[in-house]
Amino acid sequence: MSHALTRLPHRAAALTPVLPMVAVLVLLALPLTPGGAGPADVVSGLVVVYCVIRLVRERRRSLSPAAALVLGLPVVGLALAAMGASSPGAGLGGLGRYLQIFVLVPAAVLLLIRGRADFRVLAWSFVGLALCQGALGVHQYVTRTGASYQGEDIRAVGTFGAQDVMGMAGAVALGLVCAVGIALGRSPVRQRAIAAGCAVALLAPLALSFSRGAWIATALACALQLVLAGVRRALKVAAATAAAGIILVGGFGVGSALLQERIDSIAQVTDAPDQSVVDRYTLWASATGMWRQNPLTGVGLKGFPEYRDGHATLALSSGSEIAGAGSAYHRQALLSPHNMYLLVLSEQGLIGLVTLAGGWLALLVCGLRRMLRVRDRRAGLDCGLVACGLLVWQLTDFVYGDIGGPSTVLTAMLLGLAAWWALAGDRPGSAAAPAAAPAAPAAPAAAPAARGRAEEAVAR
Repeated sequence: MSHALTRLPHRAAALTPVLPMVAVLVLLALPLTPGGAGPADVVSGLVVVYCVIRLVRERRRSLSPAAALVLGLPVVGLALAAMGASSPGAGLGGLGRYLQIFVLVPAAVLLLIRGRADFRVLAWSFVGLALCQGALGVHQYVTRTGASYQGEDIRAVGTFGAQDVMGMAGAVALGLVCAVGIALGRSPVRQRAIAAGCAVALLAPLALSFSRGAWIATALACALQLVLAGVRRALKVAAATAAAGIILVGGFGVGSALLQERIDSIAQVTDAPDQSVVDRYTLWASATGMWRQNPLTGVGLKGFPEYRDGHATLALSSGSEIAGAGSAYHRQALLSPHNMYLLVLSEQGLIGLVTLAGGWLALLVCGLRRMLRVRDRRAGLDCGLVACGLLVWQLTDFVYGDIGGPSTVLTAMLLGLAAWWALAGDRPGSAAAPAAAPAAPAAPAAAPAARGRAEEAVAR
């Protein structure tokens, strides 16, 4: 009885480092207040402070040299772009936002994760957020209370509202990628079955988000996960997913025609594109024009809106139409190129793009290398599939979108998960490895054998 009682505080203490990160995802499932920083953004900043306090109290080594280089490299380009901003306020504001999303929060997530158990808790938290947002999104479609889409209030946006129509699509897609990674791993059968069921259930809200970028990114990420898990598995799961998709789409009724039209528009971006595609091409051309004006350092952080009209053509509309999901009709100005790579290139130049995107590429290469090493083992396969899938999803989605809105904190969280897998993991001697728990006294005869096994594990 005494042993059982003493286990409870130990288990609660073991979950303490990961709970603040779970709180960030929980807050994203709550209705958002208009204007100002969202509660999830505020708590993500507190997570960084909490991480620093834990490091000081535990007197533990912080980031490894490789992690410090990869996560700290973007600071160079950001500092130069902040100095070239049109005003000190814009430079400091942009610098703080970029540091939060791409440096500080990912580093805190990497340091607070102590092992695969913590990683899985966060992965399931992504799935839980996706299910909450997805359920609300389906309800919005059925009751016609979503964001406006082709004159009808049917677009699923969850709690993010019409102001951030990509928010729910991103949250649902990331949860689906996490569920697929868990289902393809070697965790207990019950967990894999639940994860597979969650993945199938999330197909409907993802489809009803009408987000072409999220569809493409999810398809590529899940395809990579299937290939990494094995070709036979890939074929079986692909067949099952296709069958489930046909059933789900066939059950949408009038929605199936809208979905078919949206899917067809992906292949028609160069043949009579709609106004949203025309606007996107025009904004991309405007971003490249800014880069040509300042190739190395760009026009400065937060400078895209100011220089947009000087490089845009007359094909650019006055803004996108916003309505539904509790918002009155209005036009929202197009203040970014809707392409993260071009946004960085225009505002930070080649230096910023190389330092920022170079770090993402390093995470992907290191993550895939470790994935190939553990693929034939039982431990950690699901974590690797989740981490690589999330990173590939984000890098693909950056072709069609950029940072902005309350859902941006999800980018910081997934970069932290990918960084833990690629740069720390739970290898012996890593900074993120869990501290050894007090062990019960072993028999004298077993001590040499235990030491031998430990030395052999360290050598591997």
